[in-house]
Amino acid sequence: MAPPTDHDFIYELYKPSDADDMARLFGQVFTLRDPPHVAVGLTALEFEEFVRIFLPGKDTRHLTVVARSAGSGDLAGAMFTDDLASALPHEYQRVSDKFEPIDDMLLKLGEEYARDKIMLPGVFLHLFLLGVAPRFAGQGVGQRLVAEAVSNGSRRGYGLAVTEATNPTSQHIFRKLGFTERVHLSYQDYRFHGETVFASIAEQGGMILMDKALGAGSSTV
Repeated sequence: MAPPTDHDFIYELYKPSDADDMARLFGQVFTLRDPPHVAVGLTALEFEEFVRIFLPGKDTRHLTVVARSAGSGDLAGAMFTDDLASALPHEYQRVSDKFEPIDDMLLKLGEEYARDKIMLPGVFLHLFLLGVAPRFAGQGVGQRLVAEAVSNGSRRGYGLAVTEATNPTSQHIFRKLGFTERVHLSYQDYRFHGETVFASIAEQGGMILMDKALGAGSSTV
């Protein structure tokens, strides 16, 4: 398939050769800019290790979309996407205890969302991690990555796209693309073992689980 260009960016499906660039990009972006990951003090190397554990997943190659600069070939961003019904790799729990309050908050979002649903493979497209390299920010890369991932998932038969948006920027992108808020947890009110671990980022709002019903896709990725 011939990847399209959009303002000098090339959007295409993930390949194993993208793994190192993706891990470094997410490590940089999430530990510098994503409120809950900054709040718990995760390092770039810890987040890189976390990402590498998930990359061999069987759904990653068919569902994840990357963007590269058409001129330099540098990775501009990625929409790490998998199947919501896929089992989590056990190794990720050993990366760092710092992940625990974030994981707990995500688990609560997911449990609330799944209360009246049957989580079957091939139904819920999980938009897991969205990251854009700082030098390419503000050029529409994040929004296009989400749109491409959603269209690709729709063509592959998924009925709903689901994401846990952890910061105002990603929440804005998903809302613009038609995602609807389903579950919200406030950083100010959240407690982990009785502690207000996210009090320092209360002004960022909270984590929001959002979804969107999928129809026929039209993207050319």
